[in-house]
Amino acid sequence: MDRKVRVAQYGCGKMSVYTMRYVYEKGGEISVAFDIRPEIIGKDIGDIIGGGKKGVIVKNVSEAENVFKADKPDICIITTMSLMQDLKEAFLVCAKTGVNAISTCEEAFYPQNSSPLLTSEIDSLAKKNSCTICGSGYQDIFWGNLITVLSGATQTIKKIKGKSSYNVEDYGIALAKAHGAGLDLETFDKEIASIDKVSDEERKKIIESGKYLPSYMWNVNGWLCDKLGLTITRQTQKTVPQIYSKDLKSSTLQMTVKAGNATGMSAVVTTETKEGITIESECIGKVYAPEEFDQNDWIIQGEPDTEVLINRPATVELTCATIIGRIPDVINANSGYVTTDKMPTPQYRIRSLNEYVK
Repeated sequence: MDRKVRVAQYGCGKMSVYTMRYVYEKGGEISVAFDIRPEIIGKDIGDIIGGGKKGVIVKNVSEAENVFKADKPDICIITTMSLMQDLKEAFLVCAKTGVNAISTCEEAFYPQNSSPLLTSEIDSLAKKNSCTICGSGYQDIFWGNLITVLSGATQTIKKIKGKSSYNVEDYGIALAKAHGAGLDLETFDKEIASIDKVSDEERKKIIESGKYLPSYMWNVNGWLCDKLGLTITRQTQKTVPQIYSKDLKSSTLQMTVKAGNATGMSAVVTTETKEGITIESECIGKVYAPEEFDQNDWIIQGEPDTEVLINRPATVELTCATIIGRIPDVINANSGYVTTDKMPTPQYRIRSLNEYVK
């Protein structure tokens, strides 16, 4: 490909400020952008990312299908919501029009273990129209490839434990609400935690119905097992609220989270495998108190034990840079819904994106 990689931006919120700028910095171009908010539609994307006008005006998402049919971009970056059911329309319009797509949607990282029917529908349509759909972001490297590469230096693994925290203030209101931030504990238990107080059989039925609400680690554990060649025998999830002793102001929620109410949640996913290796991973997403910061801590227990701790990772920027770095891999991949465990190990793109496209 001797021209610039042409990228569509679907969702022009906080994350797009980075994804769009990073596309230009890596030699690509934004050909079109979409959003649902009246105050964003009609803006030049340069007013969103800074650095002057770009001549690309944000359109309503309702126009996406016609735009893609008339002038197909090489790939669409979707930075909107965190669950597959919320991205159904966006993914299907890309699959229907044959446009490759990559999303920061956390469930999209490995959705076949939480939304199998929708994933299969998208997969079939993408194969029919010769495009690739996938999810990536921070988890692709820091919860996925980093762990599997370290596992390659381990003789025997008994258990993999991971814990990662992030400030929901950095990702927008949809993610903050999905974590139960701002809810009183009774409402949190009813709306967030209750989904996990079920038997394995009940959970299986909920998943098959397409109504399951996975934590981010639910999909990460599935990805890790697939990448490591492990056979899952049982997987469970427990969600608990996070609280703070003082009131916390949330600019994203536009409210003050009262002391004792949920600032967010911790979700622990435990995966047992036929091979005897257990994966226990925890993600903590909440409105941070002044003294709190992002952490990413993983321990591989076995021979030898290995621990990696990353303090203050720039989670937003790392997520967006990973998305941009994955663009050539998505364009080069087979058609269908292809998770990144089936793609090359992420690499630094020192040259323009088009130079990595086959």
